[in-house]
Amino acid sequence: MPQQKIGIAMSGGVDSSVTASILKQEGHAVHGFFMLLPLPGVKKHIKRVQEVANLLEIPLHLVEIEDIFSKEVMNYFISTYQRGLTPNPCVVCNKQVKFGALLTKILGQGMDRMATGHYARITRIDDGSFALQRGCDPKKDQSYFLCRLSSGQLQNLVLPLGEFTKDEVYELAAQMNLHGVHGPESQDICFLADETVSSFFAKQGFHDMPGDIMTREGKVIGQHRGLWHYTIGQRRGLGLPDATPWYVKGLDAENNRLVVCKNEDLFAYHVIVRDVLWTEKTPAFSWEGNVQIRGRHPAPPASVSQTEYGEWSITFKERQRAVTPGQFAVFYREDTVMGSGIIVDQMAHTGECS
Repeated sequence: MPQQKIGIAMSGGVDSSVTASILKQEGHAVHGFFMLLPLPGVKKHIKRVQEVANLLEIPLHLVEIEDIFSKEVMNYFISTYQRGLTPNPCVVCNKQVKFGALLTKILGQGMDRMATGHYARITRIDDGSFALQRGCDPKKDQSYFLCRLSSGQLQNLVLPLGEFTKDEVYELAAQMNLHGVHGPESQDICFLADETVSSFFAKQGFHDMPGDIMTREGKVIGQHRGLWHYTIGQRRGLGLPDATPWYVKGLDAENNRLVVCKNEDLFAYHVIVRDVLWTEKTPAFSWEGNVQIRGRHPAPPASVSQTEYGEWSITFKERQRAVTPGQFAVFYREDTVMGSGIIVDQMAHTGECS
């Protein structure tokens, strides 16, 4: 890659710090950019990032992006839970904020491209557009969380760590004298910090909304505290003693009811998704590949086909446990992201799956 001006999204963590150092060693003019977000301890984060920028001798820019983060990510997080769904704020933040608003600001300040410390790779496909691939470290691959990025966004990005394992990155950090300077790894939901979802909702002014806990057959067997306290497949905190455990099966927001079941009823062959985005042309008939239904989860074989209602149906070769409405289903052909959609519902199936 010819020498360029590259703006890197810096957090002060090992991944973005090593990324900045790699690009500088390659001869690029590297500028650091730190997003000012409505997060706890932001002054401490700024101090840590500035220390890394000083060590690397690169300029650091602070980007005010609180309003769009609150609107696109935190409001989405709250409203999704209120609808009885389980949100994935990282996927939305990557699309709308980090590789949306921040990318626009970085390019607007004269940078040629933007870089981050994500473990994923970018490839150019036959028609000249760009697609996302898994990172080389299967334990750290973050392509799932970048699944909604468009070809236009990808063509302006550099992801150097996609070719490395996490252990190799730690080794590079030590070689670059970054050992002990970089901060801890970022957590999944940054604005929760050390909070739970329940305490976060309480701080936002939402009080518990008790309702019935009922079986799939409609029998009321207990009371819940409020649907945002629960997610599909959850076992703890239900307060339902029985010979075998109960698990959360569904969140009925319209009637404020928590539906529970036994473990064997958590499995499904068929999943309905909406808002499907394909990286290439929409398949005329069914598509076959591998589908990942949550972060840090295997991507088993499945077929995807459009329904008569304009949604898409995923049929897995083997039943999947605790499919969660609100999460993203990501379609892979080998290591390449081919598309994604938002899970709407699952359909139980007890017979053979052809």
